[in-house]
Order: sequence, then C-alpha cells, then structure tokens
Amino acid sequence: MSTLSPRVVVVSRRSELDELLARHGTRGAAAFFLRERGRDLDEVSARHEALTAALTAVGAAVPADWRRGHVERADLPRFLFAPEDVVVAVGQDGLVANVAKYLSGQPVIGVDPEPGRNAGVLVRHSAGAVAGLLRSREGGEQRTMVAARLDDGQELFGLNEIYIGHAGHQSARYILTTPDGTRERQSSSGLIIGTGTGATGWCASIARDRAAAPPMPSPSEPSLCWYVREAWPSPSTGTTRVSGLLPRGAALELSSESERLVAFADGLESDALPLTWGQRITVSVAPRHLHLL
Repeated sequence: MSTLSPRVVVVSRRSELDELLARHGTRGAAAFFLRERGRDLDEVSARHEALTAALTAVGAAVPADWRRGHVERADLPRFLFAPEDVVVAVGQDGLVANVAKYLSGQPVIGVDPEPGRNAGVLVRHSAGAVAGLLRSREGGEQRTMVAARLDDGQELFGLNEIYIGHAGHQSARYILTTPDGTRERQSSSGLIIGTGTGATGWCASIARDRAAAPPMPSPSEPSLCWYVREAWPSPSTGTTRVSGLLPRGAALELSSESERLVAFADGLESDALPLTWGQRITVSVAPRHLHLL
C-alpha cells in the first residue's frame, strides 16, 4: 500500500474568454469580435468568473497535507495519473468523459461551475461539496466504458462512445465481423459503439432514426450498443449488419479495406488510433470503469 498522501488532480479547460484573448490579444478586440456576432463580452466574462470562482473554491477544499496537481483538457494525453489520485473535473459533462479514458479506477468528482446551464449528469456537484466528498470518498457509481484494441496492441478507451471510420467522416470500406461470427463487407460513414453513459448523445441521435434499434443499456450495465452509419448497398457491400448489442465478453471486429481510417473516443479526434489497409480493430466492454462520486 502506498504511504504517499492522496493527490487531488483538478482538471479543467480554458474558458471561452481565455480562448478569445489568446486569439485576439485584448479585451477590446474580443469585445468587437463578439459584438459583430450579436454577443456581449459581459456574458462571456461572467462565465469565466464563475469557472475561476469554482476552481478557487475547489483548491481551498483540498486538505493542507494532501498533494495537488492541475491539468488542462488539452494536456490530458501527456499527463500521468497515479493510483492514489482523486480527480476533480471542473466544467461541463464532456470534461468527465475526456478524462475518464486516461484513468484506471481513480475516483472522479464532477463539479459544475454554472449550475442550471449544464446538464449536470456527470458534473453533479457544486464546488462547495468538494471538501466533504474528499473526506469520505465513499459510495458513488461504476460506469461502463468501451475499449478498442488494434492488432498491434494499441488500445483506446471511452466513456461515451468510440468512432471508427474515415478521419473526414467520408466513406470507409472494411469487413465487419459481428459477435456471432458473421462477416460482411461494408461501405459506410463509420461505426459508433457506445455505452449507457453515451446513450443520450451520439448513439441516441442515430437510434431515433432506426426502426429496429437495439435497447440502450444503462450507464452501469456491462454492455454496449453499436451502429453502422449510412451503410451503402452495392454489388460488393452489404447492409444487413448495421446495429446490435455487445454484452461483456463479446466483441465486434473491423478489418480495414481503406488506406487510412481512425478510431477516437468521446470526440477527442486529436488522440486517435490510425488504421491502415488490412489492420484489424476489436471493440468490447472495457476491463476498466469510471468511478464517479
């Protein structure tokens, strides 16, 4: 057992105001840019101040003898989380999904800096609740994740969904093998394999247009739903295997017949696995989960 004190790692992303100042240089230039688009700098500044206040409150809630860390969303692929870390994600629900893929069971506290503006499904706590949650670190829920593995050993994890297809969402050609061993050569705009957590997002928008869509799993249920997007029928490509469920222990396999496909999770296209012609990728329920307090 580690003798180190716990480390609280705060995860956030730059505010819209930070992004505007980085792009335009001054508040005056940022204000002009927003006015030209029918917006007001005061609203953007208020949101920035709300995020800053939440980050300050979270920092004050960390016990004095605990270690501290802070990482921005853009730097997550290069940050090394330790087993004793407690992660506090301050921002929108998507920020929890962004960090989950880099964790191995460390507890996550989602903090909503703007209650009422965000859905609050994953960022369900106020900054004022963090001190108590850090003291107890008990309870919470385990949310199923999805994993993809290339035939060269590279792996990718996601909390909401994994996309496999052309990087530009154009037509991708591949051979799909379903859990029952059926193989079908397809041409489509890609596959989406999602969890119960992601069932209200990308997967839900696809399922609404499918008459025979599989039932969505719950966030804690160890199964996945999958959909082929816009499968194209032709003399050489079929459309009979376009959706289904993946229970724990089952796998979906795709063998690329395009020169360059990609797989990425939860919208992070910059952190993608490339697939060249002939490479195989297998998708299944992940061996890890998100521990959400």
